[in-house]
Amino acid sequence: MRKSKRIAALALSVLGMTTGMLFAAAPAQAASTPSGACNSVGSGYYLIDQHAIGTVADVYLFYNGSSNCAVTWKRSPNGTTRYDLRVNIERQSDLRDAPDAGYYLYYAGPVTLSAKGTCISWGGEAEGVRWYSGWTHCG
Repeated sequence: MRKSKRIAALALSVLGMTTGMLFAAAPAQAASTPSGACNSVGSGYYLIDQHAIGTVADVYLFYNGSSNCAVTWKRSPNGTTRYDLRVNIERQSDLRDAPDAGYYLYYAGPVTLSAKGTCISWGGEAEGVRWYSGWTHCG
């Protein structure tokens, strides 16, 4: 009886790991535009600024009346090459930041940070090329 319980437990464990691998392997649906990425985590975001990061990517800044959202977006994503991408927003009033970094197929972010009534610094990096704004978009 003990042997059959161990075999059943082992079988359930293997089944659980296999099911987990199947679900973990399924890629998340990527946004098709920078604004789509920000509006997937909130609503009403509209573009207020953007800046080139070398020849690889652009960083976009959105606002919805109370929160900022930023995305570092690859210019020519092919779906097979991962790039070292970073994005960050920092609030001047308390130096709190919202970073994201990693090797991504399409974009880093979106990151959001409420910043009504204070200045922010925002920017990103792509393959070692970096651009950050300094304190801006105050209000």
